[in-house]
Amino acid sequence: MDRVDDILAQWNRERPDLDVGPMGLIGRIRRLSHHLSREMGRTFAAHGLTDASFDVLATLRRSGPPYRLSPGDLLATMMITSGTMTHRIDQLEKEGLVERIHNPDDGRSVIIALTKKGFALIDTTVTAHVATQKRLTAALSKKDKAALDTLLRKYLAAFEARRDGN
Repeated sequence: MDRVDDILAQWNRERPDLDVGPMGLIGRIRRLSHHLSREMGRTFAAHGLTDASFDVLATLRRSGPPYRLSPGDLLATMMITSGTMTHRIDQLEKEGLVERIHNPDDGRSVIIALTKKGFALIDTTVTAHVATQKRLTAALSKKDKAALDTLLRKYLAAFEARRDGN
């Protein structure tokens, strides 16, 4: 039993005519998302980052050498507005974690690149982030993790297929 079960029991008592099963599923996903975000946010904060700044730095880091992307390529991975992206890059640049480099293929545009300081910070932070995620999933067996991952992949794919027009 969890808190969502209490809510479902109340609705079943008050509105037995409604199928509140989906409310349980979505309620648990939302509550888990809240708990997971809070815990991961603590890890980011311990390294002087926010979820948003971690996202930019991690995207650049996982892009591989030379750890540079166009603002458009960054934007495509994050599902945020270009104004929000510009603000994030401005903040990270002020902190010396990224730099804007003139695009050698198009002098009118720039490439966003990790600095040495940004590279070191994201490598340290992602190591801590992975440890946090391991701790947060430790309550599940290897088999449970695989089953949950399969179900969530299927569920998420249904939404993303609609978004992508498929």
